[in-house]
Formats: sequence, structure tokens, C-alpha cells
Amino acid sequence: MNALKTAFLMALLFALFIFIGGLIGGKTGMIIAFFLALTINLISFWFSDRIVLSTMRAVPASERDYPYLHRIVANLSERIGIPKPRIYIVPTNHPNAFATGRNPQNAAVAVTSGLLKLLDEDEIEGVIGHELMHIKNRDTLISTIAASIAGAIMLLANWARWSFWLGGLDDREDRGAGLFALLLIAILAPIAALLIQMAISRTREYSADEGSARATRKPRALASALEKIAYGAKKLPLQVNPECHHLFIVQPISGDWIASLFSTHPPVRKRIERLLKLERELYLR
Repeated sequence: MNALKTAFLMALLFALFIFIGGLIGGKTGMIIAFFLALTINLISFWFSDRIVLSTMRAVPASERDYPYLHRIVANLSERIGIPKPRIYIVPTNHPNAFATGRNPQNAAVAVTSGLLKLLDEDEIEGVIGHELMHIKNRDTLISTIAASIAGAIMLLANWARWSFWLGGLDDREDRGAGLFALLLIAILAPIAALLIQMAISRTREYSADEGSARATRKPRALASALEKIAYGAKKLPLQVNPECHHLFIVQPISGDWIASLFSTHPPVRKRIERLLKLERELYLR
């Protein structure tokens, strides 16, 4: 069901991008938007992992320095049924983790130094399980493409705004229609793109939480980890590109209640409640 919902939302995001291109440039604009979206997808497919790891200044975690981390990743990878991904450390006291890569054969898991200091081994296992489920379900690629297209929609909206103010829409039918098109593109479309991206990301987070809990048989450990990470992220926020927020297990920066409405993650409290409910289901069997 989650896979079907994600496919629908991705198609909707792609269609919105092409529709906006059509409003700006007619049939030619639709064709340009289509090939631009295709280019964005190809770039995301081949280079997203390298770009993200470089942006985060992640360094490879050697097995000599982090034997327990390699052991956890290897054991869970075998249990989940994917190749063992590359392991990276992000040198920051902010506690968090993310996965990246276009498929299970070309994937990486990164954890911050702060996360390793804050969590115990069971909690780390829960976090790693969450990230490995993202890899197995190809969520890392889906979320990266969704974020890229949403960003491109916002770029098109800016183009539409400049086109209007420079008189580019004056020749189309009438000024009122041009104004309506501007409002539709410059205001409503970016909001719609953001909402769709958020829906995709939140759906995948719930699935990864459940997958980790079932693989480790320790849903309470993941719930505890989420609570600690959320508290740590609030006390020590990590300033990263907003387009990377969806990658982390917990949003790396907390905002006010308005910002939370546009969060790429479900509320941590709700995720914890679902995990504790799952724990009761698992152990009542």
C-alpha cells in the first residue's frame, strides 16, 4: 500500500512539473520541462550519494576503528537481505544518521560522531536497521528525486515571477489571465510540490521504522533512539541544505510550529507511539 501511494505521489509531482512548464511556455515549455525532469532524475540516480556524502564531509569508517558498527551493519544487512553498504562517519556532535545511494548494491550509511556518543548499542542497531530499510526499499533514491523535482518546481515558479514582472505574460490573452497564471505558478505550485514531497518522505519514514523494529525485534530501542536524537537535534541543530533534510532519521533542525507543518518527517512522538504499539503486537504473538 505504501509503495502504491509513493508511486502515485511521484507521478503527481512529475505531472505538476510538466504542467507548470506548459503554463510558462506552452507545448514547448512542456517538452523542455519533461527533458529537464528527466535530466534531474538521471543526475539524482547516478550522483546523489557522492554529492550528499561530500556535502556532509563524511569520511569512511574503518573496521579497525569501528568494529561494533561494522558488526551491526553486517548482521542486519544479512538479516534484511541486502549487501552490506559502505559505512561513513560525519564529524559533528549533532546526533543523527542517514542513508544514500541509488540501489542496495551502491549504497552507504552515515552516522554522526554525536550519535555514537549518545546512543547505546541496541539503540544504534535500531537506527541502522531504519537506514538499511530505506536502502532495501530504495527510499533514498525516491526521496532524492522527489526533492530535486520539488526544487526545480520552485525554480520554475521564480522564472514565472520574473517573466510576469518583465512583461513576458502580457502577450498571452489578457493581463488578468496572466496574473492568474502567475499566482498559480509562483504561489500555489511550490506549496503543492512541497506538500507532495513531504507526503512521500513521511510515508517512507513510517515504513522504515516498522521494518527496523521487525528486523531487530527491538522496537522500544528505536523509540528510545528517536527520542534522544530529537532532543539532541533541538539542543544542537545541524545547519545543512534544506533539500537534504529528508535523508536524516530525524529532521536535523527544529523549528516553530509553522515550520513543523512543512516538515519532511512525521512527528517523533507519533513515530514512538506507533513503535510501542508494534512492540505490543510483536510480543503478544
